[in-house]
Amino acid sequence: APGVFQLASLLVELDSSDEASRLLCADALYQLGRGEEAHKMLSLALSRNPQRAPVLARLALLQLKRGFVYDGNQLLKRVIRIGDSSCLLPILDIFQEEDRKLLQSHCRWRALAILKGKQEG
Repeated sequence: APGVFQLASLLVELDSSDEASRLLCADALYQLGRGEEAHKMLSLALSRNPQRAPVLARLALLQLKRGFVYDGNQLLKRVIRIGDSSCLLPILDIFQEEDRKLLQSHCRWRALAILKGKQEG
């Protein structure tokens, strides 16, 4: 992760508009345990393009990890509305095991709550 971060940082310096380099840099920061910095980088990327599902999905995980469940839910809803959930599978390879379990249990809990609400209605 340190080498990837250094390379991605150089790529971002060379072209600050390159979203792929920003995502790579944010992923490396996450792997290094620097979640706040990853969050800032992703927030900047989101401000430039608010409809990017890969950015939204990464931010959702970071929000859930920080305990901001409502914000995480809103970001996941945006990913679903965009219709590009294909970004979730590759991102899961980047997430640490404990965070994958957090996201899985959160999504399962929300799905059960939705199903329960429909059954009652």
